[in-house]
Amino acid sequence: TLKGGEKNMAKNDSKAALENMKFEVANSLGVNLKKGYNGDISSKDNGRVGGEMVRRMVEQYEQNNK
Repeated sequence: TLKGGEKNMAKNDSKAALENMKFEVANSLGVNLKKGYNGDISSKDNGRVGGEMVRRMVEQYEQNNK
């Protein structure tokens, strides 16, 4: 099991990976996502990015757990 500092490192790594994935997915869908404020992006586009992220994570999970 992970202890204090190790948990924080793993948590930070996970957050960074999700953030990178978000930008990768947005770029692949043609959504102009930028660091910081993105209130100008439509709910539809935000939903497309989030939905695609979930689809990819489920696909990855299924591949890793065959």
